[in-house]
Amino acid sequence: MRDSAEFTRSESRFRDRFAGGRDGRPVEAGRYRLVVSRACPWASRALVVRRLLGLEDALSLAVADPVQDERSWRFTLDPDGRDPVLGIRFLSEAYRARDEGYDGGVSVPAIVDVRSGQVVTNDYQRITLDLSTEWRALHREGAPDLYPEKLRDEIDERMEGIHRDVNNGVYEAGFAKSQEAYDAAYSRLFARLDQVSEHLAGQRYLVGDTITEADVRLFTTLVRFDAVYHGHFKCNRNKLSEDPVLWAYARDLFQTPGFGDTVDFDHIKRHYYVVHEDINPTRIVPRGPDLRGWRAPHHREELGGRPFGDGTPPPPPPPHEVVQPL
Repeated sequence: MRDSAEFTRSESRFRDRFAGGRDGRPVEAGRYRLVVSRACPWASRALVVRRLLGLEDALSLAVADPVQDERSWRFTLDPDGRDPVLGIRFLSEAYRARDEGYDGGVSVPAIVDVRSGQVVTNDYQRITLDLSTEWRALHREGAPDLYPEKLRDEIDERMEGIHRDVNNGVYEAGFAKSQEAYDAAYSRLFARLDQVSEHLAGQRYLVGDTITEADVRLFTTLVRFDAVYHGHFKCNRNKLSEDPVLWAYARDLFQTPGFGDTVDFDHIKRHYYVVHEDINPTRIVPRGPDLRGWRAPHHREELGGRPFGDGTPPPPPPPHEVVQPL
């Protein structure tokens, strides 16, 4: 089963914007539920941003089973296989509540209106930006500015290249149907990673001296690289752990509150190796790699930088959202 929620993103047709009650959906604590899979890098962006901004109480969380069936994302991790807030068994039910005849892809992340049970948005590119800008009144005290206005042009430029060549590039290589398509994706992927590695050799974060949305988007691909993309998607010129700069950068973020504490390697590996039967027909999930290196010292603090700017680290995650530590 190809995971359309991760690779083919053209089905993101529900694009309602949050605009603080001005001209879009009103931002209101408790009204919406964020549906994710911890396996999905696109959904993981929303998990990280929600944690960094302290929106756990304002925006509740539903976590789908990493292994889909033919009906896509399902809530089999919850008692009786039903989301306890939305009362549904499959995310597709929220899509059809919005559009009864909908027969397109069912993707995460998605934000669902708890009152109506309808999907509000599955626009994965906008969700995290809306959380940073339109949900500002509900941010925790000390929340970082992940999308500072004066740096947005540079952040957008960085994110565009990373999205095209890295975030999407691993999928284009992994799902390539010809040698030519694979070679092209492979070349773009590692050319971009080399460029990013060179850039990060002299500064701690991608843009400025604090964590921004650009770092979040790069991290969610890097954290999956050795566990999945290197072997499963044939992105095997080298491992992340063989690039001293990117490996230290990824470890720095992983060890930063709000990043590694949202990562579930068990969900990641089981999803990719079990769901993608066309790539891995045996559905055997590899035992490796050894994950203990993620906790090794990174020494990136020697480059300076202030992870949260003038803000503070987020508090520990709520008990019911804690991921088993490495």
